Amino acid sequence: MVKHIILWTLNPELSDEEKKVVKAGIKEGLEGLVGKVPGLVDVKVYIDGRLASSNADVMLDSTLTDEEALKGYAKHPAHVAVANGKVRPYTVQRSCLDFEI
Repeated sequence: MVKHIILWTLNPELSDEEKKVVKAGIKEGLEGLVGKVPGLVDVKVYIDGRLASSNADVMLDSTLTDEEALKGYAKHPAHVAVANGKVRPYTVQRSCLDFEI
């Protein structure tokens, strides 16, 4: 199994209301990929409960069957559509940690 963890920082020019809508769209889009992308076992997107000590706005915690599934996920059309439509236009920073469990 492989964990794929992403942290994003939203564009600071977005209003609080815009950030709320963007976060909900990211969560809905990415969590909706389970069952559509081969090897994607679980996805949780955390958008609430952020403490003031945080320096990121959204966290993706996903589990895939193996590294090959992760490579397939990265280029799968459904994932690319979510990334290009709901994530990339609204984020200014991305950090990634992939590891075997």
